[in-house]
Amino acid sequence: MRKNNRLILLEWAEQSRIDVSKLPDALRLSGAMPDGNDWHRFLDKLLLLLGALLAVSGVIFFFAYNWDEMGRFSRFALVQGLIVLTLLGVWQLGLEKITGKVALLSAGILVGVLLALVGQTYQTGADTYELFAVWCLLILPWAFLSRFDLMWLFCLLLLNIAIVLYYQTFGGFFSIAFGVEQVLWLLFIINTLALLVWEWLVHSVRTSRRSVRWVTRLLATASGGFITSLAIFAALGNNVAGTLPALFGWAIWMLGAYYWYRKVELDVYVLAIGVLSAVAVINVALSRVLFDTLSVDGAGGFTLLSLSVIGISALGAVWLKRVVAKEQS
Repeated sequence: MRKNNRLILLEWAEQSRIDVSKLPDALRLSGAMPDGNDWHRFLDKLLLLLGALLAVSGVIFFFAYNWDEMGRFSRFALVQGLIVLTLLGVWQLGLEKITGKVALLSAGILVGVLLALVGQTYQTGADTYELFAVWCLLILPWAFLSRFDLMWLFCLLLLNIAIVLYYQTFGGFFSIAFGVEQVLWLLFIINTLALLVWEWLVHSVRTSRRSVRWVTRLLATASGGFITSLAIFAALGNNVAGTLPALFGWAIWMLGAYYWYRKVELDVYVLAIGVLSAVAVINVALSRVLFDTLSVDGAGGFTLLSLSVIGISALGAVWLKRVVAKEQS
């Protein structure tokens, strides 16, 4: 497993094995610190993405401000013309370049603007979830074509929103009444599958995505957040039939995350998510025991909970520090 040069050099500086005044030079020579070209590439991509998002946001606010003054045909002509222009930009730039990928992402966002415009102009009576579901389906081929991480994440976001809005509209799926826990289960399964597919792509297919850790961390945050919420609901609930699957699923997720991100591909961020999840679930369960089962008074119960949060958090921090130290050795 590749060592983290930055952490190694920082530890050497603490141990006085290298001169502290020479630490910046050592970090730069080892490649642990970005040089001018790295910062230039990063800022280029960041400003390109922000510029595209602000431009599309400007189109949305333009419609909102001038809605009454614009005719129906001028509204459609403007949005459709912008979609055509962005697609022409994609054709000219090519999907091998980041500029072409961002242009395609902008076109994908404008598709949603066009769908919203259709709904507002003709008052179709369609529910909001249908807009996000159709939006996701329409730009899905572009995600396959572009192989752009942000486009895939955008499709996943639209799918999550569509599921939540569908539940809010009907209170269930396919005429079957569901509670909040069932919706969280569905969101957890979808985002966990996305995380598993991403990790498979990173490790089983020849790709440059191994260094794109922010996607892994974003998907792990979503997956871990949903299963943690389910475990908290289980700790607070009285339904044994719903409690056991949630706690079992949470335990499986914690063990799986520990094995993969500790033994296979070290990622301290995801391990820290696991520690935070353990702090939340354990202390919610402890509060249930203290206040409902043992009937501890408010001051005493909150004091014990505070000590528990501090203690588990401290143990987690010590463990994470040892993991990093062991990786350096």
